Amino acid sequence: MSYRLPERDVLAEAYARCKSINRVHGRSYYLATRLLPAAKRPHVHALYGFMRYTDDIVDELAGTDERQRGLDELATAFLTGLAGGPVDDPVLPAILHTIAAYDLDLEDFDKFLRSMAMDLKVTGYRTYDDLLGYMEGSAAVVGTLMLPILGVVPGASKTSAREAARQLGLGFQFTNMIRDVADDLDRGRVYLPEEDLSRYGVTRASLARDAAAGASSEPVRALIRHECDRAARHYRAAMAGLPALEPRSRVCIRAATLLYGGILDAIRRGGYEVMAGRVRVSRRRRAYLVACALSNRLFTGLTAGW
Repeated sequence: MSYRLPERDVLAEAYARCKSINRVHGRSYYLATRLLPAAKRPHVHALYGFMRYTDDIVDELAGTDERQRGLDELATAFLTGLAGGPVDDPVLPAILHTIAAYDLDLEDFDKFLRSMAMDLKVTGYRTYDDLLGYMEGSAAVVGTLMLPILGVVPGASKTSAREAARQLGLGFQFTNMIRDVADDLDRGRVYLPEEDLSRYGVTRASLARDAAAGASSEPVRALIRHECDRAARHYRAAMAGLPALEPRSRVCIRAATLLYGGILDAIRRGGYEVMAGRVRVSRRRRAYLVACALSNRLFTGLTAGW
């Protein structure tokens, strides 16, 4: 890697852009990030901003050809920046600087870009193992890329910390997939495994009918209950790695865990209804969950039932 530091105002503007993206689109992430030491926050914003920026190319541009072109152009600019070439992009200077500052694993970025490319062509997954292949690049790498920024305490196993970070990334994204079934369906995608749909007597057509009606049928509710239990297993698998994080980072990740877990709790309390509108955690509840993250006792109590 031959990264070249850009002009100070260009770098500052890129970090500001990433922070804005995080604040607007990643409310749970952004709120949790505020618990980190100030020096770490911009780098987390850069990571989130780059990944959201890429995801928006895949989801928001009109037409598959335009999306592919946009993704290819971003990937080319990213590689150019890594090689020390000039980059004319509002976000890339921040993530390139963060990669250099923390020596982030470039293979994880390659996995991420490959998963984003899958979204241009793949509209469903037969099994959960198939979905995990996609989520390895779209979610697990988010956790592993975050780990060097968060920091691991001396003597802790980096291998177990990395696996916990993977599991938490998977849990966060699968939670979003459960919540966003209707939105994803509108984009022509169904992330929930086809074998699970079949198990509960759900089809794409019945999902579409429920989405149009704004109400989940009983088979869909049963499916969502099953998937919520699966997401919770990822959270449980991540718990053992939390003590390995630096203290301030540990509090941040506990907050993020409670906030995303709060989405699952809200889905459960709503009777597994995901078609009536986007499930949200109230501002008051989110503030309460962040406060609970400051206490190991309260955090343990809230997560004991997961």
